[in-house]
Amino acid sequence: MKCPLCADIANHFYTHKHREFYFCSSCFSVFLDTKNYMSESDEKKHYEFHNNDVNDKGYQQFASPIVRAVLDDFTPKHSGLDFGAGTNSVIVKLLKDKKYNIVEYDPFFSNHPEVLEKQYDYITCCEVIEHFHHPFEEFKKLFQLLKPGGKLICMTDFFSETQNFDTWYYKNDHSHVFFYHPKTMEWISKNIGFSSYTIEGRVTVFER
Repeated sequence: MKCPLCADIANHFYTHKHREFYFCSSCFSVFLDTKNYMSESDEKKHYEFHNNDVNDKGYQQFASPIVRAVLDDFTPKHSGLDFGAGTNSVIVKLLKDKKYNIVEYDPFFSNHPEVLEKQYDYITCCEVIEHFHHPFEEFKKLFQLLKPGGKLICMTDFFSETQNFDTWYYKNDHSHVFFYHPKTMEWISKNIGFSSYTIEGRVTVFER
């Protein structure tokens, strides 16, 4: 199976309820066989089911590492994009409450292609990149949407060699199709063209 990120050949890794997963030893990713992808309509219904309340304190706390990363490095004068905003973006709500200049894009719920014709000082992706069907193309697009010196701030749960994949909750979401190892982030940084990257907990920050 060809890896959708680095295009090298990956080996079969795991089968879970007829869903086939592959491991790529070149970029250390784990990904789902495309034959097991949800249909577009089912995927949208799945996201609608997760219609989170932006005023919920638990939801705000969950997204706080990304919000904090923006507040630490940027001001309301900078421009931001929440990519993969979903039905309701708590990141946009919290930053706009602080007068930050941020817009949102989502292929299902905020499909406004005009926002993808500009460049931004920062881009946030909260629990988004594990949904990428074409991660190489998606990261290239995000890189191009950043101004020079801009930052892409991503939050996802990492796969590791010590992880018991059988009991790992993250794979059980059928809309999660691509899983990242810290070494995957290194591959992305080098091969997409970012100047640097840092990882802190579940948050990776790439700098253009």
